[in-house]
Amino acid sequence: MQAQRPGVWALLNKWIAARRARAERLKARAGELAEDYASPAAQPAEGHTEERDDVGAGDLLRSISDVAWRMLVIGVVAGLLIYALTYLSVVTLPVIIAVFLTALLMPLANWLRRPNTVTRNGLGRGPSTAITVLFGLLVFSGVITMIVGPAVSGFGPLVDSVTDAVVELQNLDVPFGLDPALITEAINSAWAQAQGLITENTDQLLGGAWTATTAVFRVLLGIVLIIVLTVYFVHSGDKLMDWIATLLPPRSRPGLLHAGQVSYGVMGRYVRGVAMVGLFDAVGIGIALVLLIDTNLAIPLIVLTFVGAFLPIIGAFLTGLLAALVAFVTEGWGVALIVVAVVVIVQQLESNVFAPRIYGQALELPSAVVLIALTVGGIVGSVPGLFLATPIAAVLAALLRNRPPAHPEEHAPGAKEPQEKAEAPPGPRRTDEESPTDGD
Repeated sequence: MQAQRPGVWALLNKWIAARRARAERLKARAGELAEDYASPAAQPAEGHTEERDDVGAGDLLRSISDVAWRMLVIGVVAGLLIYALTYLSVVTLPVIIAVFLTALLMPLANWLRRPNTVTRNGLGRGPSTAITVLFGLLVFSGVITMIVGPAVSGFGPLVDSVTDAVVELQNLDVPFGLDPALITEAINSAWAQAQGLITENTDQLLGGAWTATTAVFRVLLGIVLIIVLTVYFVHSGDKLMDWIATLLPPRSRPGLLHAGQVSYGVMGRYVRGVAMVGLFDAVGIGIALVLLIDTNLAIPLIVLTFVGAFLPIIGAFLTGLLAALVAFVTEGWGVALIVVAVVVIVQQLESNVFAPRIYGQALELPSAVVLIALTVGGIVGSVPGLFLATPIAAVLAALLRNRPPAHPEEHAPGAKEPQEKAEAPPGPRRTDEESPTDGD
């Protein structure tokens, strides 16, 4: 006979009983856990709590000390590096300027080396380097011919205008009950310090070790080094970096290559961004100056506005103040106020709209950090230190923000590639590698 199957009600009662048993087991287990937690043996002793607090405090002190000594080492190394760069400025300044010029010229060189509608299969390192350097020299010569000549001829009247502005400020009726003697004394003191600084530097340049012959020799040597190094960096800068990496142990090479790539990328974006920002300020403020004051005075102010872009914050303030002083002397208060308004509007547009789009991540530095970097650079390196402080700070910030690869041994130069990568079809040719038509 066939066995009788259980009915629906029997199955339902069995399922309900199983659910009740499971719920009772869970409830009993929860009660046991609660009793274990409430028992005195489960509570940490007072000594153990204090020990944990001591351990936490020790970890905090250890973390603070680790950060402190690392910051100390970074500060000492940075100070020694800046001192060495300043002491060997005859060599280091041309190298740094050549790197900046290379950052400006490399986009054109890379474009010439890539296959495109103009170069078809791309040019080799030699032809692309020659065309790029010649183009840079033509642009530089054109700028010198068109701007620097008239600017130099206008600097004499500009200095006279600034001197007249200082005299007129001394003769103004001071409002708000201020003592005119104090204002006059402050202006005279600042003017005397500026004249003393100029005289001291002039004596240093013309006398002692800085004789005329030595100065001319250093300038010529610097120009030759800049040209030669720029040509070499555009042609074989990547090969030079790979050769330097081979001098280090294999595990250290990826870190150096990573630091070089990050530093070069930041410097390239910084130099191109500063040049475009300076051009924006010079054009915007220059149009107003040409329309409002004498052209002979406007041209040197335009040049100073462009150069001032390489000194973030300080340069914009100084060039704007100088333009307002010249307008005040030559045209009066009304035109000076208009110049101030134009300078403020252009600089606000530049700092809030134009510059963030141009710089990108190349200059993600707070204003306080920029001011501190400029101060340290001016103290340690004088005028070159002022111009180099901001890009060096930007490079250091980028290196701290971008860590090297996690597994350096996998990317060391000269290391064997995995078999699957070696057998894979070749991808697009790198822009910095030699093409089949290379010619040196």
